Amino acid sequence: MARDLHGTQQFYGAVLGWKFRPARLGEGWTIAHLDGVPVAGIGTLTSDLPVAAAWTPYFAVDDADETADRVRERSGTVAVGPVSFPSGGRGALVADRDGAVFGIWAGGVSADWRVGRGPAPAWLELRTRDAFESAIFYGEVLGWATGRAGCCEVSYEDDQVVLRQGGEPVARLNGGITEAAAHVPETRPRWHVYFRVPDLDEAIEAATASGGTTLSTIMSSPTDRWVTLRDPEGAMFTLTTAREQPAPR
Repeated sequence: MARDLHGTQQFYGAVLGWKFRPARLGEGWTIAHLDGVPVAGIGTLTSDLPVAAAWTPYFAVDDADETADRVRERSGTVAVGPVSFPSGGRGALVADRDGAVFGIWAGGVSADWRVGRGPAPAWLELRTRDAFESAIFYGEVLGWATGRAGCCEVSYEDDQVVLRQGGEPVARLNGGITEAAAHVPETRPRWHVYFRVPDLDEAIEAATASGGTTLSTIMSSPTDRWVTLRDPEGAMFTLTTAREQPAPR
């Protein structure tokens, strides 16, 4: 969600190479595409709505109303909806017990589309107070680790709860946010999105030239390099790229 739809499209087009098409949700909405594949949606915040610009993940569910009920039953919050959209989907904006905001969406989702595949976001990260407790909440609300065909598997690896689909990681849940840090925008419980780019340094240069700000140094692992940024309206996200691996001898 952003206040300047045109400016936001220019920024992410320059940084991530996205192209934009009108969405069937109505005026003020657009769908970002990469290589002809839909990647993300951007909607316009009205001037009188006191909400910060932010990226919000939406999880596909079978029934938005039943899922919203499960959120309430487990002390989460249903902020908006569920409501029906012209596209045929039905969704709601909700929050978990610690206040991390996410969406639920029923209908109109391709079975081939998911995080971690193709041009879609690389993965999601939940930064929260207690990762294990949050995993129980999301598992009960979204049906993780239920054994149903196509559902996600959950494991505990290196002090993280890791969510996998088809064996591939799609989300990580990290705990450790303290009560004091929960009131600071950069460290409050929230979902965080990672976008993959072919060249991290070029993407950083494009982001800063377009009004973005780096919030961290470039981090690295044996397989990836990444950096966290803020777009011109304040929405935070991370860019990541695979490191070149030495040729086998």
